[in-house]
Amino acid sequence: MTDPHLPGVIDERRQLINLAYRLLGSLSEAEDVVQETYARWYALSERQRREVAAPGAWLTTVASRICLDLLGSARARRERYVGEWIPEPVPDRSEWFVGLASVDPADRVTLDESISMAFLVVLDSMTPAERVSFILHDVFRYSFAEVADIVGRTPAACRQLASSARRRIDTSRSPSSAVRTEVVRDFKRAWETKDIEALIGLLDPQAIATADGGGLALSFPDPINGGEQVAHAWMEIATHGPAVTLLERTVNGQPGLVAQLDGTIVSVYAFDIADGRITRIWVIRNPEKLRPWTAG
Repeated sequence: MTDPHLPGVIDERRQLINLAYRLLGSLSEAEDVVQETYARWYALSERQRREVAAPGAWLTTVASRICLDLLGSARARRERYVGEWIPEPVPDRSEWFVGLASVDPADRVTLDESISMAFLVVLDSMTPAERVSFILHDVFRYSFAEVADIVGRTPAACRQLASSARRRIDTSRSPSSAVRTEVVRDFKRAWETKDIEALIGLLDPQAIATADGGGLALSFPDPINGGEQVAHAWMEIATHGPAVTLLERTVNGQPGLVAQLDGTIVSVYAFDIADGRITRIWVIRNPEKLRPWTAG
């Protein structure tokens, strides 16, 4: 018999991917979570599915709980990871914001910010309960009563968890998209022309560069600290690395760069910028994390 909820259930997929990606920082894991969520839905009997008053809420609850369990085991998985772990970058933000509820910018993080690499890195430092409570309430506008049912805490405890997470998020210095684009474009130009003075001028003196090769691609193993040190490292890449083509691309909703070698994307670069200077560079080279960029 045809599932009467089928159209609504299928329509929830994009929302579930959005949620799971923000909770896990991995598109591949988010897709696995959504697949498992649908498997559990169709494991219900027809009678059980008919008794679900709000299939979308049921799916969100199940997906969130799966993510909560995965986040609980993430620390052990990260300890086995080779080198630095950086959230999986996603291309072209437009696909990620279709059909989501509007967000009040007065008291909630915007969806643009909630997918940026800087935001995801901060999220990764939170406890699983903090991360789930914060994302569900501040980004996806779930009430604390609804969050409590998912997290298994009281509404008051979830409010406290979200508040603790919120204190770690600082969007007050976030520059406009135009400023970000200009700075990244200038960085690309300075890198291509091997202009080290220009690079130093674009980098905050305390800038940090981190690379993620996952043991599957060559990358610098430890973060590089200091604007001058980062600039010299990029000159070394420009001088002695392979001849790549740099392209301007949207990375996690922000201006970024990708490097192509023989027509294949081999690196994705995400940036954090404050006061007109680059404060963080994240270099993702793990080919498993570049699949969304190379597919098709």
